[in-house]
Amino acid sequence: MSEQTGQNAVLQGFIDKWLAAQPQQRVALAFVDGHRHPGHVALAALEQELLSAAYGIREPQVAAAKLGWWAEELAGAASSGGRHPLTQVLFDDERGHAIATELWVAPVLAAMAQLEQGTAADYAGQLQAAMPLHGALAALETAWWYGAAASSGRAARIAVLNHLLHALLHLEADAERDRLPLPMARLARHGLDRAQLSKPGPARQQAITAQLDDLLGDWRAADALGGPLSVFRAVESRHARALAQHASHAADALAALRAGQPRTPWSTPWRAWHAARAWRRQAR
Repeated sequence: MSEQTGQNAVLQGFIDKWLAAQPQQRVALAFVDGHRHPGHVALAALEQELLSAAYGIREPQVAAAKLGWWAEELAGAASSGGRHPLTQVLFDDERGHAIATELWVAPVLAAMAQLEQGTAADYAGQLQAAMPLHGALAALETAWWYGAAASSGRAARIAVLNHLLHALLHLEADAERDRLPLPMARLARHGLDRAQLSKPGPARQQAITAQLDDLLGDWRAADALGGPLSVFRAVESRHARALAQHASHAADALAALRAGQPRTPWSTPWRAWHAARAWRRQAR
């Protein structure tokens, strides 16, 4: 295996991790050609790496070490060209150098700051706690796709909603973690303790449905906000919103969320095409 082939295989491994988390994006790649736009795909894979470190590593010290490495990598990539395969792709593109270093590093610093956050007091507190990290990712993504002058307000709000829905998928696995996917006020309102989060029941169903109703209300409000979405963000949001809508009417909302997450609905190609058309019009 040549060195170039090996590097490509490593890079593809990171892209595959992103696609495993969001399988519907395989359809989106038909409209965002990775050969013509490698940085767009690399940025999505980088976002997945940062989110995996922020939420997937249970030991805060280990997560902090990994994020600290990323902070150093992104802070120096404009001058060094980067050491990581994803960074190298991103800074081989003029967009990487046009974006301020602060914008590159902001998501990593936000991820480190929230590593030991506990469970939010209420739903509004969840939104506020998630905004620094997911808002910073949305700002970076919007600048990459549309330029520094584009507003990231809508993308930031949708990124937070996508995250809170995704957190619900791990409700049972995260029942013993400090940060729960449901806020304390919702647990108290439905008389839920940690043990009850680990198994189906009427109270858990009611709490999840209430959470989904709040998320769906905010998705409708986000549509009124200005600002463009990347193709990948638009596809993710459409999928997540439809999944939340379906689960909110299901007899077992959590089971419906889990069953629907890996599926790619028949409407996804149309949604991806529509998002790509909007991107091309706005990016001219």
